[in-house]
Parts: sequence; structure tokens; C-alpha cells
Amino acid sequence: MSAPKDLLVVGVGTMGRPYLEAAARLGLRVRAVEAAAGWESRPVHLAERFYRVDGHEEEDWTAAVARAVADRVPDGVVSFAEPHVLAGALAQERLGLPGPSLHAAVISRNKALQRAVFAAHGVPQPEHLLVPDVAEARTWMLERLPVVVKPLTRAGSEGVELVRTAEEAAEIVARRTGEGKVLVEEAVQGPEFSVEALVRDGEVLFENVTAKETTPPPYFVELTHRCAHRFEDDELAARVDALTQGVLNAIGMRTGLVHLEFKVGRNGPALMEIAVRTPGDYLPDAVGLAYGFDLYEAVIRLALELPVDELIRTDPVSWPATHFPTAAPGTITAISGAEEILAHPSVVRVRLRKKPGDTVLPLTSSSRRMGHVLVEAPSPTEREDALKHVRETLNITTEQH
Repeated sequence: MSAPKDLLVVGVGTMGRPYLEAAARLGLRVRAVEAAAGWESRPVHLAERFYRVDGHEEEDWTAAVARAVADRVPDGVVSFAEPHVLAGALAQERLGLPGPSLHAAVISRNKALQRAVFAAHGVPQPEHLLVPDVAEARTWMLERLPVVVKPLTRAGSEGVELVRTAEEAAEIVARRTGEGKVLVEEAVQGPEFSVEALVRDGEVLFENVTAKETTPPPYFVELTHRCAHRFEDDELAARVDALTQGVLNAIGMRTGLVHLEFKVGRNGPALMEIAVRTPGDYLPDAVGLAYGFDLYEAVIRLALELPVDELIRTDPVSWPATHFPTAAPGTITAISGAEEILAHPSVVRVRLRKKPGDTVLPLTSSSRRMGHVLVEAPSPTEREDALKHVRETLNITTEQH
């Protein structure tokens, strides 16, 4: 009987725990690299050993992964979130293990690098300008309003702003001068979507389209994700497929989970950004419900070169959504309706991170959201009914400061 395979998971937190749970079901030897912030709550029963990361930078994660690899060479590495991608890819490349490729990992971590590579490969994307400081983009902005200003490496919509007028351009230059390099882009007007794809040796085994609902301008914080979206326009669907394949070819994607975001504007689909890691917002949970298989397990199987084809299903069996409740900025005085919406037959989970007495800040990035509701319905219509029930029943009352 052969020894169980050894899996190293880089980054766990809360949303990454299903990787450890899936690994336990598969009977793997599991080690994990975890941030100091989550050290006290780490699920010690799900891993043989944890390696602590005391810093927040990619270099800190890389050092911890190097320690883990020096202790014992793993059979596979899974990187969870954005700060973990390069650390995992460096280990995969050095050890010859399955992964997205070091090229794909580096490109995914920098929006300006993405724009340069995609331009060279003819991937549809917004017109853009990289500047060492936002003040140097003033003229370019004024000639192309509306535009979007975004940092190169942050996630969760942090630092992403829409600039619509000359007055707003002057204000953002005054406020963000000295911030460092930024990317300024043409604002693509249209609905936003994402593609979640499982790739093995460059071949797409599975893909899901998620329709997104975001906050109104000037910020783009995601509020609702609807999985298993289907484009009724066959030509548009084909252009989205071509966009996806073009992106994968451009970054040199090998094996793993890909999350790419795009908008459909007047000229068709245009790429916003790409990530070669687990998407946030509990999207893998919703995608797994939509197609009836464990997406986390599929990622592990790809990382360890285990059979995965029989696990994956490509036709939806339900229509899930993740929804993020909002409230006016201020101090929370009351929350009502949580038990009522949890009793709804299409509501799978309600998790609120805030309680009465906590402060609600203006919603400028996803890190300021206050929790989520996971919905699963037998049809798109029933999904909309469930989301309507959630919005109308969950009430979060705040008192302005």
C-alpha cells in the first residue's frame, strides 16, 4: 500500500478551510502555511503541521513556504489567496509540481503587467496608461473621461475609482498624488462578469460564468454573484470563450484554478483582470453547488495529478448566488431578520461579521462588507425570489456618527 500523498496549502484563513477538509476526506498528509492573524483560530485537527507567517508581504509567505519545503518536499502545492500566489508558484516551479506556471503567477499579481502582456497577444481590454504618479495622467484622463484609476497589486476593489468629470479628476489628483504607480483605464460601460475555470496542462476542463452586481460609481464593490450564468446571444458566448482562451494562452496558464473578470461594453467583452488562485466571496462554494461537485477537491486533485475527470460536471444542477448585505455608514443599533431568511428553503447560509455596536464604514472596498448570504435555488426565477426575500427581510439599522 502506497503512502498518502503530501499536500502543502499556502494560506487558510476562513475561506480556505474547505481545502483542508477536502484533503482530509482524500486521506492526504496535509501541512499548511498560515498568517499570524489567523494563528489562534487555525484548525489544528485538519493539518499535520502549520507554519506561521508573521509578516504580510509576499516575501514573508515565500520564506514560510521555503521552510515547509525544506522540512519535507510535498507532492503538491495549493495557493489560496492573492498574497500566496507567488510563494506557491516559486515552490511549484522549483520542484516541478503542477501549477499555473511562474509566468502566469507573476503576471496575475500586477495589473500593469497584465495590460502589457494582453496587448501583445491581442486580448480585448480597455485603453490604458501606466504612470508613476496619478498627477502625470491628468491630461490623458481629461481627454478620455470617464476613466478608472486603480492600483497595481491590491485586491477586493480597494483603491479602484471611477472618474467622470474634470472636477473629479482634479480631486483625485489632489488626494492620490504621492501614492505611487497607478493604472488609468478607459471606463468600459456595461455589465460585469467573471469566469471560473479549471485548467490542466493548458486545457480547460470546466468553466462557469458568474454575473456580478456591484455598488454604483465611483466604487465597484461586488454585492451579488449569480453563478451558472448563460449568455442568450450565441455570438457573445463565443466571444467570451475566445477571450478566456486568449487570456490563458497569453499568461501561459498550465494547471489550476483561474478567475478572470470582464465587462461587456459597446465593443463586446473586455478583460478587466485575471487571477490564478481561488476567487473570493465564497464563489467556490456557490460554483460547487451549481454543478454538484466539490471545486476545492478538484483543485487539490489537479495539484497532485490525481484523477479528476469523473468528479467534474459541466451542466448546472441548481442556481446559487452569494449576496452581501449593506447598511448606511454609522454605528449598528439593531439587526433583524437573520433567522427569518435562514428559514427560507433557498437560503443555505447566513454569516454576518458585524453586530450591534460595531461601526459600518463607507463601502469603498470588499473588506468593508459586513457578511454574506449564500442562496441555492432550483431555477433562476426562484433564485431571484430568494434574493428579493433576503433584501427585504434582513434589516441593519445604523445611527450616523
